[in-house]
Amino acid sequence: MKVVTTKKLHLFAGRQSEELTKKISTNLGVSITESNVSQFLSGETHCQFGESVRGSDVFIVQTHGALDGRSVNDAVMEHLIMVDAARRASAKRITAVMPFYGYCRQDRKSEGREPITAKLIADMFKAAGATRLVSVDLHTGQIQGFFNGPVDHLTAMPVLLERLKEYKDDLVVVSPDAGRVKVAERYSQILDADLAIVHKRRVKGKKNAAEAKSIVGSVKGRRCVLIDDMIDTAGTICQGATLLKEKGASSVIGAATHGVFSGPAVDRLKNSDFEKVIVTDTCPIPSEKQFDKLEILSVADIIADAIIAVFEDTSVSHIFDGLNQS
Repeated sequence: MKVVTTKKLHLFAGRQSEELTKKISTNLGVSITESNVSQFLSGETHCQFGESVRGSDVFIVQTHGALDGRSVNDAVMEHLIMVDAARRASAKRITAVMPFYGYCRQDRKSEGREPITAKLIADMFKAAGATRLVSVDLHTGQIQGFFNGPVDHLTAMPVLLERLKEYKDDLVVVSPDAGRVKVAERYSQILDADLAIVHKRRVKGKKNAAEAKSIVGSVKGRRCVLIDDMIDTAGTICQGATLLKEKGASSVIGAATHGVFSGPAVDRLKNSDFEKVIVTDTCPIPSEKQFDKLEILSVADIIADAIIAVFEDTSVSHIFDGLNQS
C-alpha cells in the first residue's frame, strides 16, 4: 500500500510574543493554533493544544523577555512546556522560534565558577523535544553550536538598513565596542558610510556596567548611528551617544535589534543625546516603556520567510544573501 502524505504547518504563540506572532501569521496566511496556555494559582504553567498536531511541522514562537509580570524565566519555561506538549502530541518536527534568545550573554565563562547558561538553554530545548531553533541576531555566533541540531540564525539587518538608508547625509556608523566592529563594518559598507568605534571598558565584577572612554574615528559635524544587538539598561549606549556629541557629532541615532529596556533604560534614553532610538519588535515593548524618540520596526516578515523556508526545506541563508552568517 502506498500512502501520499501532505505536510501541514501549525503556528503557536507564547504569551510573550502574541503580537509578533499575529503579524507572522498574517504574512504566512495561516491562522494561529490555540495553545490554551494558563497559570495555576501555584504559579505553574499549563497548556493544551486546541487541535491535533500529529505528523505536522510545528513552529512555536516565544521571545525570552519579561512582560505583564512574567519574567524571562517564566517565558523560557512556558516555551519549553509548549515544545514538550508538541512532542507528546506526535508532531513530526518542532521548531522553537525565539526572536530573542534567553540568557544569550551568558555564553562563556568570563570569570571562575560561572555557568554557561546559554548552553544550558539549548540543552533544555533539545531535551524538551525541539528539533530546530530559529533566533534573530544572537549575541554571539557561537551560540549556534550549543544546540545539537539545526539552528537558523536570522538577522534584522535588512529591516534596520532599509530605515537607515533614509539618512543619507554624511553618515558615520559607530560600533559601541570592539566586539561589534565586524557587524558595524557590514552596515557601513552597505550604507556607503564611514566607520568609527567607541572604546569601552567593562567594570570588573559588576553586571551591566561599562565605561565609554574615547572615540576612534572622525565624527565631528557628522550624523552618527550607534549599532548594537540589544539595548538592555542603556547605560553604555547612552554614554556612547554623549561621548559622540562631545566629540562634535551633529546628531546621534541609536539602532538595535532587541529593545530589552530593563530597569532605568527608558528614563536614560528619554534624557539621552539620541535624536532617535530605533529597535525591532523581537522583544515586546509595552506602552509604558514607549517614548517620543522611540521607533519600532517589525521583523515579522523576516521570521515568516524563515518559517516558509524551513517548512519547504529550502535555504534560509539565501533570504539574507549571507548577511546572517557571523
